[in-house]
Amino acid sequence: MSTIEQETETDEPTDESTDVAVESPGDRRRAEKRERTQAREDQRVDEGISEHEETITLKVFRYDPEVEGKEEPRFDDFTVPFHKGMTVLDALIYSRDHYDSSLTFRHSCRQAVCGSDALFINGSQRLACKTQIADLDAGTIRIEPLPHQEVVKDLVVDMEHFYDQMEAVEPYFDADELPEDELEEQRQDRENREKVKMSTRCIWCGACMSSCNIAAGDNEYLGPAAINKAYRFAMDEREGEQRKQERLKIIEQEHGVWRCQTQFSCTEVCPKDIPLTEHIQELKREAVKNNLKFW
Repeated sequence: MSTIEQETETDEPTDESTDVAVESPGDRRRAEKRERTQAREDQRVDEGISEHEETITLKVFRYDPEVEGKEEPRFDDFTVPFHKGMTVLDALIYSRDHYDSSLTFRHSCRQAVCGSDALFINGSQRLACKTQIADLDAGTIRIEPLPHQEVVKDLVVDMEHFYDQMEAVEPYFDADELPEDELEEQRQDRENREKVKMSTRCIWCGACMSSCNIAAGDNEYLGPAAINKAYRFAMDEREGEQRKQERLKIIEQEHGVWRCQTQFSCTEVCPKDIPLTEHIQELKREAVKNNLKFW
């Protein structure tokens, strides 16, 4: 009589200490962001974008040196519903509010007065709030921060150097004499007002400085915006004569008006249509006359 020995299988002990990949907080945030983005894409119709509605695509520059995974510059695409009268700023705000709340850019008045939203749009310096999408004649709109300036995050650049150059021309009115009555105006004739009128429209947006090849290569160059500001005061008949002479000395230095090569790039991009190159050339003539001596 034979017997069959039945073998019983026993589970081998497992090592519960096996290494498991630990997900970092940054990985979790990025995964959650991808899920939110996908969820929004899946609900585009509910959010107001129908299949038959006209849309435009923004290709937006992204960069954030303080966030892991975003240190390298890249471009993100955003699909935005288009409507008549829509500006580039409108499209950016829609993208931020509907797709990615971390999208960073400056804006304020939305009426082309504050100058805070100057950007590089389709290869040209423009105000986002003033730029009509219908005028761009492009299905995809490429949006970048202003060139020749340090990028802080996404579309935001460091404006400190620009402001320093503006302050360098001492943009403050300084008359020799003030009216005896403190409530009395400092009068200016109509012709002189017309002469300086355009120069007073500068909104400190920095578009002209960004477009200037000379400023890009010479960090000490005052730049078209600062020189225009000097023009505004130097050509005002109410400016004191001594103060005018001091101001001319500032702008006729090595890195002043003589560095301008009359490329007209600043005039072309100015959102307020200021004849910047013309003002620079006029200050050159004033500087020459100021140094002429007759014996």
